[in-house]
Amino acid sequence: MEKKVIVIGAGLAGSEAAWQLAKRGVNVDLYEMRPKKMTPAHKTQNFAELVCSNSLRANNITNAVGLLKEEMRRLDSLIIKCADATQVPAGGALAVDRDKFSEMITETIKNHPNINVIEEEITQIPKGDIPVVVATGPLTSDALSQDIRTYTKQEGLYFYDAAAPIIEKDSIDMNKVYLKSRYDKGEAAYLNCPMTKDEFFNFYNALITAEAAPLKEFEKEIYFEGCMPFEEMAKRGEKTLLFGPMKPVGLEDPKTDKRPYAVVQLRQDNSEGTLYNIVGFQTHLKWGEQKRIINLIPGLENANIVRYGVMHRNTYLNSPQLLEKTYKLKEEKNIYFAGQMTGVEGYVESAASGIVAALNALYNQEDKQIIFSTETMIGAMANYIVDNTSKNFQPMNANFGIIKPLPERIKDKKEKYERYANRSLEILENFKID
Repeated sequence: MEKKVIVIGAGLAGSEAAWQLAKRGVNVDLYEMRPKKMTPAHKTQNFAELVCSNSLRANNITNAVGLLKEEMRRLDSLIIKCADATQVPAGGALAVDRDKFSEMITETIKNHPNINVIEEEITQIPKGDIPVVVATGPLTSDALSQDIRTYTKQEGLYFYDAAAPIIEKDSIDMNKVYLKSRYDKGEAAYLNCPMTKDEFFNFYNALITAEAAPLKEFEKEIYFEGCMPFEEMAKRGEKTLLFGPMKPVGLEDPKTDKRPYAVVQLRQDNSEGTLYNIVGFQTHLKWGEQKRIINLIPGLENANIVRYGVMHRNTYLNSPQLLEKTYKLKEEKNIYFAGQMTGVEGYVESAASGIVAALNALYNQEDKQIIFSTETMIGAMANYIVDNTSKNFQPMNANFGIIKPLPERIKDKKEKYERYANRSLEILENFKID
């Protein structure tokens, strides 16, 4: 019998889910409302558009998200395949040319004979015998969000997410910045803007008094710690910046061989090297204030900002109450969710959930479940979102704290993480799906 699955949303999770299904011979109807209806954060009509950073974070398997990437490579992930193909220098991280990355994914999906792309907004979850993967992301339209709330009998949870500004390299004063990665790890991939103590406090005082764009009156400012606006971090005290996104450790200035008081790092944003984003500078300041603050950074006095920082509202489900480890809705046979709306946080984590949801939607009618071991990162993430022992469910990045512990205690952190990684990859090697 010919199999069919409906996927709603062509973001990271939806694109990955559609790919995993289509390559196994499943006919996929992929619904995407853009470009007919845009979101507050998206700028293009391409699939899997990266609306925040262009970094997919660490690439080494001794880092939790690096391990998750390698697991996904072994599961033939489209997202990771395209990221590897469009990567730009970023030290030990996997960063991409965001335009080429999303263009490659879009072309692959649209040219697949088993995928039927339908540019149309879905306002209600389809009911019936055909499995559905809802992967509309944290920027789900108001109409569908309301239907999900009604359908699940739950009020949606939310937090605010912010993106960093992007500037033209030609507008950077290269006489004041230097190329270096922290501790010289990997290739020299970041432009570093060094600050003296006086320059830092001039910058800091201007930042904490700058004017932010207003929220809607009825909404509280709830942030995910990993995406907190730079100005909000600064209000916790100057040490939050000096030991956080502006820490100078491992970034000695080659001109002086001395460590600056503070450093602002710039990461390449496209493969041509003409655009750079300001690392950790996600912000919700008014645009005029952003320009004023950025121009106080040494080397960026005349920076040409091609995209200002923005903030958007992210909605997610109370997954411990609603979902199974397969990402299936507990009360429904055919409805699956995937992506950041499930409470996995991050580009890679979102795409990984698309793999799990897709595989389970594939075998739905055979009453077969694909449940990855909690000794793998992909399985640990699925387990985390259904763990109902936490009273305050919050979105979570991949981390070794959620993976099943090793049978013996290992004090050396690097050795411990290597053991985690080797165990996980060995399990995946022997894990049968098809």
